[in-house]
Amino acid sequence: MVIRNIVKIDEEKCNGCAECVTACAEGAIKIIDGKAKLVSDVYCDGLGACLGHCPRDAITIEKRECGQFDEEATRKHLAKEQSTVKQAGFVCPGTMAKQLRKKDGPAKAGAAEITSQLSHWPIQLKLVPPNAAYFAGADLLLVADCVPFAMGDFHNKYLKYHSIVVGCPKLDDAKFYIEKLAEILKANKLNSLTVIHMEVPCCWGLTEIARRAIALAEVDLPFRDITVALDGSVSKRT
Repeated sequence: MVIRNIVKIDEEKCNGCAECVTACAEGAIKIIDGKAKLVSDVYCDGLGACLGHCPRDAITIEKRECGQFDEEATRKHLAKEQSTVKQAGFVCPGTMAKQLRKKDGPAKAGAAEITSQLSHWPIQLKLVPPNAAYFAGADLLLVADCVPFAMGDFHNKYLKYHSIVVGCPKLDDAKFYIEKLAEILKANKLNSLTVIHMEVPCCWGLTEIARRAIALAEVDLPFRDITVALDGSVSKRT
C-alpha cells in the first residue's frame, strides 16, 4: 500500500450518466446500480482524466493510502473487458447517449410491418443523462416497463414523436427516481410529461414519483396520467 492520488466519486452527486466511464482509458470506473464506482484502486492512475467529463462535479482527486497503480494488471483487465464485449457481440449502449432518428423523421424501414418509433438510447431512468439532447423541448413519457409488452400498439399510439424513460416503481429505488426525474425536468424545458403505467396497485407508484419530481423541480408543465389494463387497453386517462 502507498499514499498517492486516486479518484474519489461522490455517489450523492453522481447521476449515472457514464461520461466518466468512457473517459477512463484504464477501465477503472463502471456504472453499478445506477452510480459510477471505482472498480479497483490498482486500475486508477490518479491523473483524473475523467474529472472534466462529469457534468455533476461528482469526481475529485484525493490523496489516501491505497494499492499502487498496476499497469500490467490494468492491461489484463482491459483485455478481459474487450474479450467479454467481443463474445457478447455488442458494446453496451447504456454507456452512451444516442439519438436514433430525428423527432420528425421517418421510422427506419425493415422487414416487420410495424417498425420501432424509439428515437434515442438509453431509456432506463437510471441510465439516461439528464442533459441529453433528446430531452430538450421534448414531450416526455415516463413508462412502467411492463406497458410496452401489454400494449401491442404502444409504439405508434404513444412512443411516436416522444422521448421516453422507463422504470419499475416496485423493484427500483423510488427516491432515486424522483431525484433523477427532477433533474431532467430542471435541465430541460419539456413540452409535457405523460405517465403510462399498468392498472396493478404497485404500478401506481410511478404517478406519485412523477408528481413529487415535478414538485421538487418546481416546474409547471402539462401532465397526463394513463392507466393500461392487463389486456392492453387504456382503462383511465387523467
